[in-house]
Amino acid sequence: MKKKRGLLLLLFALLLCLILPGFVSSLRLVRYEVAAEGLTAPLRIALVTDLHACAYGEGQRILLDAMEEQGPDLILLGGDIFDDQLPDENAVLFLREIGGKYPCFYVTGNHEYWSGETGFGEKMAALEACGVLRLSGEAVSVDAAGAKVSVCGVDDPDAWISRRGWAEYRAGSFSEQAARAFDQASPGSFTILLTHRPEELELYASLGFDLVLAGHAHGGQWRIPGILNGLYAPDQGLFPAWAGGRYEKDGTVMIVSRGLARESTRLPRFYNRPELVMIQLIPIDRDTDS
Repeated sequence: MKKKRGLLLLLFALLLCLILPGFVSSLRLVRYEVAAEGLTAPLRIALVTDLHACAYGEGQRILLDAMEEQGPDLILLGGDIFDDQLPDENAVLFLREIGGKYPCFYVTGNHEYWSGETGFGEKMAALEACGVLRLSGEAVSVDAAGAKVSVCGVDDPDAWISRRGWAEYRAGSFSEQAARAFDQASPGSFTILLTHRPEELELYASLGFDLVLAGHAHGGQWRIPGILNGLYAPDQGLFPAWAGGRYEKDGTVMIVSRGLARESTRLPRFYNRPELVMIQLIPIDRDTDS
């Protein structure tokens, strides 16, 4: 009997050792390298998504310090930096610190729209006041660290799904906006699409974007490393195909961040730490095989 009880206690202890580390929610740094044809110099990009106005220390210093240590040349914000339930304060603290230090570009996520038309307007006004440029179906030519790229951006599809009463979205569609953004890119430049949604990869690849940066999936919320990349993601459902990581289709590379949401989520993250993504673009000659 004692041996059986001892064995059960041992199994219980082992189970705890496996489960408890899964709920660690400290910030994780994830790095990717992407070969970029025609780029004249290396370019380091910080991808920040799905903050959901969550807290990262006093004044957001945990997140800010982690990013500043990496020395990004460009910061791209892939939506849901604000939340429709939590106050805007943490989001604004973060945006205010980066807006004057780095070239920063932003696209909307679904939660900005869920804040309602008045709330959405307030968030976009705060964004502008922080010196962060929102991209809405357009492209800008960016020269940073000696590298020239076209940064394109699209609004979250929810803008058309449930906000057709808003004047801005009475006409057009998400796919039309994405095509318009690509058409505005500088001819021959390396094109980066900043978007909230990863599940539209087929569209992005068909348009010809070189690199797509996305979020939204929250890493599938629950993971089993080496076995299950994600359990459930919004708009993808169970066992999402694009929960987080690097994907490729027809020459288009897509990197999906697992995002930064913590206290805003209904379920705790499991083996799915919030992440800051750094992407190093490495120049390659157009005539050289990658």
